[in-house]
Amino acid sequence: MNPELQTAKDLALQAGEILLKHYAGELSVEWKGKNDPVTAADREASRFIVGELRRLFPHDAILSEEEKDDLRRLENPRVWVIDPMDGTKEFIARRGEFAVMIGLAFNGEARLGVVYQPTEGKLYSAAPGEGAFHSQGGMTRQLQVSDAADFANATMALSRSHLSGTTEAIRRKLGIEHTIQTGSIGIKIGLICEGQADVYIQGRGTSLWDTCGPEAILREAGGTITDALGNSFRYNVAETRNLHGVIATNGTLHAKVVETVRSFRQPA
Repeated sequence: MNPELQTAKDLALQAGEILLKHYAGELSVEWKGKNDPVTAADREASRFIVGELRRLFPHDAILSEEEKDDLRRLENPRVWVIDPMDGTKEFIARRGEFAVMIGLAFNGEARLGVVYQPTEGKLYSAAPGEGAFHSQGGMTRQLQVSDAADFANATMALSRSHLSGTTEAIRRKLGIEHTIQTGSIGIKIGLICEGQADVYIQGRGTSLWDTCGPEAILREAGGTITDALGNSFRYNVAETRNLHGVIATNGTLHAKVVETVRSFRQPA
C-alpha cells in the first residue's frame, strides 16, 4: 500500500478516537467568527495529526484549519491539507455527521485523500492510480460513482447546517427530486463516491481543507469536482477559501450542473 495513504488512514483513525473521547463528554465551544464554531476536540485532533505528519514527513508542508497558515507551503511541491473535524456543528449537536479529513496535494493538485466518520466507523480513502475504497465493519469495497445521466433519477446530497434557498432553487431547476441530507462535506462527497448520491452544490463557506481529501477520493471513484465556474481547485495558492463554491458530481451530470449554477450567478 502507498505509505502516505497508510499513514493518513492510521492518523485519521487515531484522530477519530480523540474526537469520540470529547463527543462522549462535556463540550467546550468557542467561536472563531460568525457561524464558525471550534471545540477543544478540533484543536486536539489537529495538534495530533500535524505533530505526527511533521515527525514522519519533515520535508512536507502542512495546511490545517486549526493551525496558523505558513505561506512557505507555497514553495513546497507536497502539502498535507487537513480538516481535523469537518462538521463541527453536527458534532456539537451530537448528530454524528462529522469527519476527519486528510489530503495530500502534489504540485497544487489533490492526489491522496482520507475521510473518516468515527461515529460510524466509516473510512473513505484513495491514492493516485490505486482506486477509491470504502471500509466499514471489517469489510472493504472499491468505490465507483453512479452512471446516472438523467436528473429525474439523480439524488442530490444536501447540507444539514448550510442549506440555502439558492441551492433549493437550483435543485428545482435541474429537476432533481431525490435528496439526502447530512453533515460533513466529506461524507456528502463520499455518498457520491458510493453511488448513493450524484450531485452536491455548496455556494460558500468552504476552504481548501474541505475539498482536498474528498476531491482525491472522488476523482479515483470516477467523479468530478470543480468550483461553480467549472474551474479545478488548486492547493498551492495563498487564498485558503474556495471563493467560487463547490460542485461535486458523478461526472456525467457535471457540465449541466455547472451551466445551471452559473446561470444563478449572472446579474439580473
